[in-house]
Amino acid sequence: MSSNKVILVTGSNTGIGYDLVHLLAAKGHTVYLSSRNAAAGAEAVYDFIWESITPKVTLPFRAKIKKEKSLHVKFVQLDVTDSASVTAAAAKIEQDEGCLNVLVNNAGISEMHKLTKVSEVDLTSLRATFETNLVGLIQTTTAFLPLLRASHTPEVPSVILNVTTGMASNALMASPEGILHQAVPYNTSKVAVNSYTIALAHELKDEGIKVNCVSPGFTTTKLNGFAPGGKTPEQGAAVLVEWALLDDTGKTGHFASDSGEMRW
Repeated sequence: MSSNKVILVTGSNTGIGYDLVHLLAAKGHTVYLSSRNAAAGAEAVYDFIWESITPKVTLPFRAKIKKEKSLHVKFVQLDVTDSASVTAAAAKIEQDEGCLNVLVNNAGISEMHKLTKVSEVDLTSLRATFETNLVGLIQTTTAFLPLLRASHTPEVPSVILNVTTGMASNALMASPEGILHQAVPYNTSKVAVNSYTIALAHELKDEGIKVNCVSPGFTTTKLNGFAPGGKTPEQGAAVLVEWALLDDTGKTGHFASDSGEMRW
C-alpha cells in the first residue's frame, strides 16, 4: 500500500501553513496549498506573468515552492468563510485526487492590531474572528468530512488537525502564566475550536478518524504582527507534522504542543 497521503492545509499561502506544506510535501505526500485569495495562493506556488490589463494570472511558468525547496505542491482556492468556495474546493480535490486523507485547519485571523481592554472588546473584531476561526473551520470540516470518511481505512486513518494556541487553555490562562488576556476575539475563538475538537473526536472515535488540536507555540508570523522572539514559521510547522501524519495507533481528542499534552 502506498504511503502517499492527500493533504489539504487551509490558509497556507504564508506563515506556519506555508512551511507545513513544505514539510509534508518533502515526505512525499500530495499536498494542497490553499488561500482565500486566488492570486495570493497562486503566487505562493508559482512565479507568474501578469496581464497588464487584468489582475488575473495568465501563465504560471515556474513553481516557486519547487524553486525554493525542490518540491511540487498543488493549489486550490479556498475561503473558509465562503460556503461556495468551500464546496468548490472539496469538489476539485475529489475530482483530481479521489480522496483526502488529512485536513489541517490552519486558516485563521487574530485581529491583534485591534486589542483593547477586555471590558472594551471590539465586537466587530469578535464577530470577524469567530466567523473565520470557528464557523469557517466547522464549515470546512463539514464539507470535507464525506471525502475523509470515504478515504479512511483502518491501516491509513483519516486525520483532522485543528491548529490552536496555548492561549486557548483556560487552565493556563487562569494561572499566573496566563498572557494576553486582552486578545479576547482570538483566544475565545480558539477555546471554541478546542471544544469543537473534543466533540468531533468523540463522534468519530468509533470510525477510527483522528481529530486533535495542536498549538505550534509562539511563532513570529504575520498573524501576530511579526512579534519578535518567537519560533520561525518552519519551527512552528514542525510541531504539527507528526499530528498530521498519525497512523492507526495515533491519539484522538487531544490538545497538545511541542511540550506535550496541554491542560484544557
